Amino acid sequence: MPARKNVHLHPKDCIDSWSGFHVCVRHGLESGRGGLVRLIESYDFGRIVINGIVYTKDVMITGEKTISGWLRKEGHLLQIADISQAIEESAPEVAIVGTGYDGMMSVPEETRLYFQRKGIELLVEKTRQACDLFNALSKTKRALAALHLTC
Repeated sequence: MPARKNVHLHPKDCIDSWSGFHVCVRHGLESGRGGLVRLIESYDFGRIVINGIVYTKDVMITGEKTISGWLRKEGHLLQIADISQAIEESAPEVAIVGTGYDGMMSVPEETRLYFQRKGIELLVEKTRQACDLFNALSKTKRALAALHLTC
C-alpha cells in the first residue's frame, strides 16, 4: 500500500455541530456495515491520523463523522453525558473507548451499565489497542470510537 500524505484538518471538510466540536466528513471512503469505513492510519501520544487527516485533540468517530475536540465533563472520566448524544445519533453495535496512551481515562460502572442497557458491546482499551480494534470491527459492525489521545 502506498504511503499517504498527511493532510491537516481543513475547514471545508468540517461543519460546526455539538457546540464547539468540529465534525468532519470526508468523501470517497469505502462502504462497510457501519456506513463509510474510517481508517485510523496511525496513532501516537497526542496525534492520530484518520483517513489522511491529522488530529491533535481527542476524537470520536461515529459512522460517517469524525468529531475533533471531543471533551468530557471531567477530563479522565467518561460519563454518560459525554457520549449519549453520539450513541443516540449513530446507534452503534459496538463502542470502543480509547483510554489514552497510558490508559489514564476511566469508564465507571454507571457508564458501563448504560452501554449494557442499550445492548451495545463496550470495549475499553488503551488508545493504541482501541485504534486497532476500531479498524478491524468497523468493517463488519456499526462501530463508534471515543479516543483520548494523550495520557
